[in-house]
Amino acid sequence: MSQFADAIAVARRAVAETGRRLIRDGLVQGTAGNVSVRVGDLVAISPSSVPYESVTDEDVCLVDLDGGAVEVREGLRPSTETALHTVVYRETNAGAVIHHHGLDSVAVSCTATVLPALHYYTVRLGGAPRVAPYHRFGTAALARAVGDALRGRTAALMQNHGAVAYGTTVEEAFERAQLLEWLCALHIRAHAHGRPRVLSDEELAEVAGARYEAGQQ
Repeated sequence: MSQFADAIAVARRAVAETGRRLIRDGLVQGTAGNVSVRVGDLVAISPSSVPYESVTDEDVCLVDLDGGAVEVREGLRPSTETALHTVVYRETNAGAVIHHHGLDSVAVSCTATVLPALHYYTVRLGGAPRVAPYHRFGTAALARAVGDALRGRTAALMQNHGAVAYGTTVEEAFERAQLLEWLCALHIRAHAHGRPRVLSDEELAEVAGARYEAGQQ
């Protein structure tokens, strides 16, 4: 097997395993959400409408950076959000993308236009995550809206829908997805106790500078 073929096999396995992790961590229900990993000019992505516990490595679909099918098992089709994933790959340095429907993320996406910076962890996502305007799932309009919301950020919310995060690796993407969910949970709890104080741009910049000096990205 060639080195590239090995990389594809590893990517497919990562997609399948991460999908099961989404279920275990309560970030999706049923077959909602999706995972992808980029290998060169190809993307390994979750199949549509297949329960995560049933997805095998071979079930994971391969598409190109425009979303065109390259290798798809008979009877399956790539995720309905393939356009969303490929927009992220074309416009960022993403090596992996995760879209989930965590309850706290969905709740906040129904009420906010941006997730306020209540905690300095916000800088780990590039700043306060934006909420992409609502468009029906699987549409080019939704993919474009998410691409815009991610400018300068590594995670975003999707109005009345869910969340998306990316990273250079699938592990990094998952950590950012979890962090976004935590920040949304914090937002909800803080508002239950009153009007929370939001960190200023200057305070966030100070944190970002301290992280840079410490050698953190």
